[in-house]
Amino acid sequence: MEQLDVAVIIGSTREGRFGPVVAKWFAEQADAHGDFRTDVIDLADANLPATLSGRTTPEVAAVGERLERADAFVVVTPEYNHSYPASLKTLLDWHGTQWQAKPVAFVSYGGLSGGLRAVEHLRPVFAELHAVTIRETVSFHGAWSLFDDSGALVDPAGPTAAAKALLDQLAWWAEALRTARRTRPYGS
Repeated sequence: MEQLDVAVIIGSTREGRFGPVVAKWFAEQADAHGDFRTDVIDLADANLPATLSGRTTPEVAAVGERLERADAFVVVTPEYNHSYPASLKTLLDWHGTQWQAKPVAFVSYGGLSGGLRAVEHLRPVFAELHAVTIRETVSFHGAWSLFDDSGALVDPAGPTAAAKALLDQLAWWAEALRTARRTRPYGS
């Protein structure tokens, strides 16, 4: 099988955020899986305009090109006020067609809920964008205590198994949908 391009999106842009730690760990899992080429898109570096003006900026276009190249997406998200960060909403509002007929997986983190409420809010949004969300997720409850100071998991067995299940399912969907898009371009 030809390798699949997966965009791992760091959804939080807050100062002192924990997302890069989680994303780094997950990107290592994706690279080790063997089916994927990983592109980490950090929204803190993307400089997307918060207001939709109707005019595409160079920053919006640059992120759009990276999303367009992707065969699949993994959104790494915390939970803010029982939902997902505004930076993810901005990304989704600026980019529409890049998600179509592609699978989206979620890696969430946070306190008691582990970011799962953010994931549940994102699923119907991605459905509206004609993306396919996969069932398997990786969720870190009390994330800050699960990683050591170097960013390694204290007890990697459970999360590593969950990441493998997610990546196996994501690879299946990404391959099937890439083949379908090549055979018959998607039209919404």
